[in-house]
Amino acid sequence: MVFRSEEMCLAQLFLQSGSEYDCISELGELGLVEFRDLNPSVSSFQRRFVSEIKRCDEMERILGYLLREIQKANIAVPEEDESPVAPPPRQVLEIMEQLQRLEMELSEVARNKEKLQRNLLELTEYTHMLKITRTFIHSRSRVSALGPQYEEFPTMETDSVTGCTGMQRLGAKLGFVSGLIQRVKVEAFERMLWRVCKGYTILSYAEVEENLADLDTGEISKSVVFLISFWGDQIGQKVQKICDCYHCHLYPHPENDEERADVLDSLRTRIQDLNNVLHRTEDYLRQVLQKASESAYTWVVKVKKMKAIYHILNLCSFDVTNKCLIAEVWCPVSDLANLRGALEEGARKGDSTVPSFVNRIPSSDTPPTMLRTNKFTSGFQSIVEAYGVGDYREVSPAPYTIITFPFLFAVMFGDLGHGMVMSLFALWMVLTEKKQKKKQSSNEIWAMLFNGRYIILMMGLFSIYTGLIYNDCFSKSLNIFGSGWSVKAMFTNQQWTNKTLQTNALLTLDPNVSGVFIGPYPFGIDPIWNMAVNRLSFLNSYKMKMSVVIGVIHMSFGVVLSVFNHLHFRQKFNVYLLFLPELLFLLCLFGYLVFMILYKWLAFGARDSSQAPSILIHFINMFVMQGKDLTPLYPGQTGLQIFLVVIAMLSVPVLLLGKPLYLYWLYRGGKGLSRRRGYERVRRVSEDDNSTAPSYEDDEEEGLDKIPSRESRKVPLSFLYLGYDIYFVCLCGLCIFLAFVVLFSELSEVLWGMVMRLGLRITTRVGVVFLVPVFGLFAMLTVSILLVMEGLSAFLHALRLHWVEFQNKFYHGTGVKFVPFDFSLLPSVFEQDGLL
Repeated sequence: MVFRSEEMCLAQLFLQSGSEYDCISELGELGLVEFRDLNPSVSSFQRRFVSEIKRCDEMERILGYLLREIQKANIAVPEEDESPVAPPPRQVLEIMEQLQRLEMELSEVARNKEKLQRNLLELTEYTHMLKITRTFIHSRSRVSALGPQYEEFPTMETDSVTGCTGMQRLGAKLGFVSGLIQRVKVEAFERMLWRVCKGYTILSYAEVEENLADLDTGEISKSVVFLISFWGDQIGQKVQKICDCYHCHLYPHPENDEERADVLDSLRTRIQDLNNVLHRTEDYLRQVLQKASESAYTWVVKVKKMKAIYHILNLCSFDVTNKCLIAEVWCPVSDLANLRGALEEGARKGDSTVPSFVNRIPSSDTPPTMLRTNKFTSGFQSIVEAYGVGDYREVSPAPYTIITFPFLFAVMFGDLGHGMVMSLFALWMVLTEKKQKKKQSSNEIWAMLFNGRYIILMMGLFSIYTGLIYNDCFSKSLNIFGSGWSVKAMFTNQQWTNKTLQTNALLTLDPNVSGVFIGPYPFGIDPIWNMAVNRLSFLNSYKMKMSVVIGVIHMSFGVVLSVFNHLHFRQKFNVYLLFLPELLFLLCLFGYLVFMILYKWLAFGARDSSQAPSILIHFINMFVMQGKDLTPLYPGQTGLQIFLVVIAMLSVPVLLLGKPLYLYWLYRGGKGLSRRRGYERVRRVSEDDNSTAPSYEDDEEEGLDKIPSRESRKVPLSFLYLGYDIYFVCLCGLCIFLAFVVLFSELSEVLWGMVMRLGLRITTRVGVVFLVPVFGLFAMLTVSILLVMEGLSAFLHALRLHWVEFQNKFYHGTGVKFVPFDFSLLPSVFEQDGLL
């Protein structure tokens, strides 16, 4: 973490033919540079290495199929401790052949397994059908387990003379259709048979107890065995069509019991043989997948790196001789030596006789912003960049956010008990971070908490500190050092008597009585205030003044940091037209308010506290220039206040009109600029805002150093916020700040009084048993309401304080983030799909 972003430079890489692949591979391992596209007008399908990228896509397709099969078999893919390097181009075809052979073998085994499973399922269904339909044949009632049956069969009455039915006299034969159908289709199937066949069928069905997989979809569902009896071939054809329409699985129905028994014996033998073959097939498939899983991670990483290298090579352009590849990169100046070393290593691996080299070139383009971070600072940098990526070489607020963000959070969240719970949770995540990273959970909320573990740890530690300052632990005070107030002294000095206690519900300790107030509490708020009736008014006054002091210091620090940007970018006019008026306005009004708060704390003690004037009344009278009848806070107060108000009021027109008028003056060609250099010179200089400061010729006038950047092209009308922003932030922001500080402590006290106090009031033995669920409820509400909801509220408000009240004073956040070509940062489609 640095004060400013890294100094960047634009460089040209000359990669010799034959070693360009290895050079790009070395740069991808180190992650030093960001490549620029030198072929923006060329389509992606017309670039030089498109065939190699298609080959990598084909290998990714095969690897995706392989990983899905491995996942189905519940086989873990071991990951290597060190990431394998990108393979040389001559090994690409070898890897491709290995993957294609493996895919063919797996596809063949998988097809055979699927065919065996389908045959086994058909035989199992046939077995269930034979067993269940046997009961239909030997039962006259034909009652189904799931619904009513159609027992009416027209023209089935037997003739008394011939002994034949009407259908037999017509030459019709009795036929049977048997099979299985899904349980959900039975009712519709039954209605369709009745409507189409007009009652010339008898349907019997029963549910299979065992859940069977569907032959077509593979889904596990309930099936029903049915047997349809019908007369005539035409009715039989209609029944066949209806069965096909409902995707029934039909099986031949035996004509007698002997044939049924023979078929069942044959089915048992075939099922046993199929099970043996299927087990051997599954064992072989698992062995193939187990062996493939050992190399799957290496293949995935190698293919990912190869594809990334060829994508980068497509961004490069060839020279006129087609013997050298030219690339343009953004690189930190401090890494130029490492960049040259990487090119030398790549040329050595590629066996190139001509070395590759780097050439730094000048550029007027704005470089990307790069800030080096580690696992501790990356979370705080993310908070800053959520507002916007900083401009190039702009002052970074991240180093100060490491301290100010958790501190301001703790000011609102301050509680010793809650801070300890939060710290322990964050400490557990920090100590087990290696284990948690290997799990790679897909839960977004958990990933967000884990990535911010160091932020949570700092917020918890600062909350412990502010909790000690507030002397607040789960809304209760801790009497560690002993109170500085004594009730005994009031009786010793005859201020109180027994009659006083009997006649007064409330009593006030008088610090002017000797021995009543021994001295201030060594650290934090005196615990006796937790018993006082006026506790809330005392703490509100204390926290309000503390919020004003902290808020003004925080905003003043942000204004002071802006001067470093103005000087660095050689915009001296901003120092006089923005920085000084803003600082004077802030300090003359609200800085003076801080002075009065501190002066009142130091100048008035317990004996003369009743004579202390109200700061709020004095601050209001400061603007209306009244209050001569009020007791002054210090000698010469009126004159100083008038002077400060005049200075603040004079700063307002400078804030509102100073910079717009100056830019308009430059726009119109101030100091003869348009006559000597031309209007286009002004536009060209003004277009560079966040890049390095423009250099001017020695014979230019000193006034040209003050030329702004992009603002000079047009007069901005958004300048109105400059003056009112400070006034609004100081009043509204600090009031919201105070509200959050008071709200959290009050919610904590309400939760204690409504839950824990009820359990502690029961003095019988039952109270001990009752205290267990009460404590559980208290712990649950503490975590859900105070730690989670109020913690999130304090977090969001601390975020607003930094974005609006602090960063807004000096941080533009309109830059472009430096995205280096780094293999470790490349996303993997297999990780996104959960295959790795």
